[in-house]
Amino acid sequence: MSETYDFLFKFLVIGSAGTGKSCLLHQFIENKFKQDSNHTIGVEFGSRVVNVGGKTVKLQIWDTAGQERFRSVTRSYYRGAAGALLVYDITSRETYNALTNWLTDARTLASPNIVIILCGNKKDLDADREVTFLEASRFAQENELMFLETSALTGENVEEAFLKCARTILNKIESGELDPERMGSGIQYGDASLRQLRQPRGSAAQAKQQCNC
Repeated sequence: MSETYDFLFKFLVIGSAGTGKSCLLHQFIENKFKQDSNHTIGVEFGSRVVNVGGKTVKLQIWDTAGQERFRSVTRSYYRGAAGALLVYDITSRETYNALTNWLTDARTLASPNIVIILCGNKKDLDADREVTFLEASRFAQENELMFLETSALTGENVEEAFLKCARTILNKIESGELDPERMGSGIQYGDASLRQLRQPRGSAAQAKQQCNC
């Protein structure tokens, strides 16, 4: 039986190598920790249907390689993404320092309107922390990002990170800030009925204009 959903959102998981991007995706899709995680080669893919604000949304998630040598491959997947998890490792200052480059890539290559949540992963390794919550939260604020610290190991805030991002996209669709019909929006209607619901308003407005001529 095919899945039914109201919307499909294209998501990216981006950030430096070794920050736990694949483990976050695996925890979200499979609800368990990926023990034997090697570096991603190129791009991996996962999807899950979730309920967001009374709507059924299919998240199509592209997990990109963090290593520099795959950068040209992964960049081609940025196009038309509606949302992204920008991941760093709280125990690695180096991965935090690289965030600006990843952010620039996402906003330039995907869309200036891409909804991004910053994820400080490996929250379970608090004793080895190199980046404080406050510092990252300030970075998020300055760059208009949402922010959560996550643990792919324990599952803490993993689901919330994906759902928070999806909820924001949905709110922007409902407020008219994001148009799913726009090329490269990273959003698709899952149900033809939703598209029909939108039609009458437009055609009614057109008819009204014609009457006034």
